[in-house]
Amino acid sequence: MLNPKLTPKAESILTVNDGAKRLFQVIYQEQHKEEKDDDTIPRIKVSSFVSKMAFYYEKIRNTVDYKEEHLLRKNAILRILRRQILIEGAIIPEIKSKAVAKHLLTELIRAAYLPNNKVRETKIDELAEVIDKYIKLKNYALRSLEASGREENNFKAKNELTQWIITLLGCDIEERLGRSKVNQTIISDLYDNLDSLVEIPEDAPYRKDKDIQIYIAIHRNLLKFDSDMVAFISFKYFNADWHRAGEEEIARIGRNILVLRDAIERQINHPLSGQLKKIVGRYAVFYEIMAETIADNPVRVYEDLKADPKAFPRDIKKICKKRYGSIRSKLWRSAVRSIIYIFLTKSLFAVLLEVPATRWFGDELNFWALGVNIGFPALLLFIIILFTKLPSDNNTNRIIEGINEVVFVEKERKEPIRLREPAKRGNSMNVIFGLVYGGAFLFSFGVIIYALEKIGFHWISITIFLFFLALVSFFAIRIRRGVHELVVVEPKENIFTFLSDFFYIPIVAVGKWLSEKFSRVNVFVFILDFIIEAPFKIFVEIAEEWTKYVRERKEEIV
Repeated sequence: MLNPKLTPKAESILTVNDGAKRLFQVIYQEQHKEEKDDDTIPRIKVSSFVSKMAFYYEKIRNTVDYKEEHLLRKNAILRILRRQILIEGAIIPEIKSKAVAKHLLTELIRAAYLPNNKVRETKIDELAEVIDKYIKLKNYALRSLEASGREENNFKAKNELTQWIITLLGCDIEERLGRSKVNQTIISDLYDNLDSLVEIPEDAPYRKDKDIQIYIAIHRNLLKFDSDMVAFISFKYFNADWHRAGEEEIARIGRNILVLRDAIERQINHPLSGQLKKIVGRYAVFYEIMAETIADNPVRVYEDLKADPKAFPRDIKKICKKRYGSIRSKLWRSAVRSIIYIFLTKSLFAVLLEVPATRWFGDELNFWALGVNIGFPALLLFIIILFTKLPSDNNTNRIIEGINEVVFVEKERKEPIRLREPAKRGNSMNVIFGLVYGGAFLFSFGVIIYALEKIGFHWISITIFLFFLALVSFFAIRIRRGVHELVVVEPKENIFTFLSDFFYIPIVAVGKWLSEKFSRVNVFVFILDFIIEAPFKIFVEIAEEWTKYVRERKEEIV
């Protein structure tokens, strides 16, 4: 029998903080924003038939040049700008910014990076101003470089500086084409939270870099910015008035461009970036899941927050489960893309090399080894993805705790997050660790070579096998990054994980080195960019004009 004096414990209603309220408002407003479809406003329209050709070409190119999906449009912008400004600009020195802007937007629409008949023609003038600004910056910067006389190889230095400025331009345009008010709100609130929480020792030499490093870490972890885009936001950080810079300001930045580029590079490779990545990475997950939970139904979720404290955790669990499922699908999609990329750009050449090389050295071709080297990359990647574990329920519970921390006043973290000064090892310690790491490297590859020799592999087949083992291991790490980014609990370490990391990391390191080196000599990309793309784009332009001409004749007849 229940004690009549006992009463059910009332669930305490928590207070939603201002930052979370603002996010609710922004998400609700974005969902209920009315798009005025005014037919009188001229928009950029291209032929749907011609666009299909450009779309499939872009698909083919992205297959042979593996990049993260969220970077595809930015990379396409850079490729178009380099062709328009650097390659074609070398033939026709006078660069017309408006023509470049129009051509850029048209190509992006054809390749389905932007919607057809939705982008206003006024966007051409907006981007033309941006392009003109960076062209002026390039000219001032090159003059400054010539005047400095500090570069030994002047041509190489000019080319690198020009490429760097064009990359900033591409990232600027990408930002103008894809601003998200929700992301901007999250970035602002996350920055305010971390700026007040993160502490750096008083005597640390990096205290002055705290703000920009938090800002960079948020963009790296929340928006998945690469080094190009990080360089751009750092450029804006150092030049806060760049969006309204006049001729005098552009000239000033151009004169100091070398010092500015060095400062940006230091921030990109800052000693604190590793610690902040871990901290910001967790909070980025909290905000991402929180925003997705709110977006499911802003009004209902907000009312549940005030009336039923248990409803919010249930909503978060549902979104986490949904996200885990989508990550599994994305994992397999990335694996397929990686296998196709490796086969087209690496396996094909390896096989073509293995057959003549074996005969050249007078050895008999081992079809078993050849078959292993052809099928091994796909099989290894399949096995790695198959045994990739999704985040656990414990991870979901930690996400719920983290979201409560950034939503409710009563749950806010009071204890600061203290960064430690990066450890400095002595030369002797570095030498010892280097020798141990080298030993692990030799042991890992030595065992594999010994095993392959025992089953009859020739040294050429062994070399190709090791090449694919390292490359696929690195790609597996890259495509599993989406799963690891959602993990906010510390992974448990044991003797097996320690040993696997100790002997496997050298293989992954070699794979990273090979990927970076061989990506520069991708024959297919060279053929597509410098032999096929220019005439193909001319053909697309002619086809576009022809469809317009036929349409005009048809309208006259009708």
